[in-house]
Amino acid sequence: MRLFAIFGDPVEHSRSPLMHNLAFKALRFNACYTRVHLKDGSKLRERFLDLSLSGANVTVPHKEEAFKACDEVRGYAKKLGVVNTIVLEDGKLIGYNTDADGFVHSIAEFTRIKRVLLLGSGGTAKALAPKLTECGYKVVVLNRSQNGLDHLRSAGIECYTHDEFSSHNFDLVLNTTSAGLSDDSLPAREDLLRDLLQSALLAYDVIYGKMTPFLELAKSLGVEYKDGSSMLLAQGVLANRLFTQNLFSVDEIEPEMRRSFLL
Repeated sequence: MRLFAIFGDPVEHSRSPLMHNLAFKALRFNACYTRVHLKDGSKLRERFLDLSLSGANVTVPHKEEAFKACDEVRGYAKKLGVVNTIVLEDGKLIGYNTDADGFVHSIAEFTRIKRVLLLGSGGTAKALAPKLTECGYKVVVLNRSQNGLDHLRSAGIECYTHDEFSSHNFDLVLNTTSAGLSDDSLPAREDLLRDLLQSALLAYDVIYGKMTPFLELAKSLGVEYKDGSSMLLAQGVLANRLFTQNLFSVDEIEPEMRRSFLL
């Protein structure tokens, strides 16, 4: 039996084990998927090998460390410097990124969105900002500090700290931070968020499975909102295809993973 896992801090909330295990069972693929709580991202490669994993997903805050842990990085992840999916291939850790395509798929129905504000500058923002720009969206990144912004600026992304920022109208305000995941914090000052959300078409939080304070604020203002469930599903299907060596199609994997949201 092949063993897969998700690394993160925190990771107890992750729906990925249920999603992947349902797919493995339905597809009769001899594998099991579990969680690994990892505080020190620099230990990711060591833990991966110690557990004899065949593959893994990586969530906050270790996606950049996952890039460093790989022997080879392929596809879009190579450009980004951010990895969220790792597959063991001939003894080597091969890294991929399925977040970007998963997110773009999750907002495809919102055709009026043109201007996007990303809150945060971590691994998720570094994956999504270039992809959204490539897809024709006007993207701005807003972060509390300069941390991570130089990398995004070097990719041609317009970036600001909270102190530098003057509010503009955005169609989509997207929280890519962990604010609200395990506490009641907001990703920015409430007055700033109120100003931004009042002119937005959609508030989106990549955190899934809970009504975060950010989404509660959007709801109170009458703004349409969406959590990260559809992004999780889309990136998970792509990751599962990599785990199973593309033996199964998206149409075979997705219904089983989608069923996990009903359990």
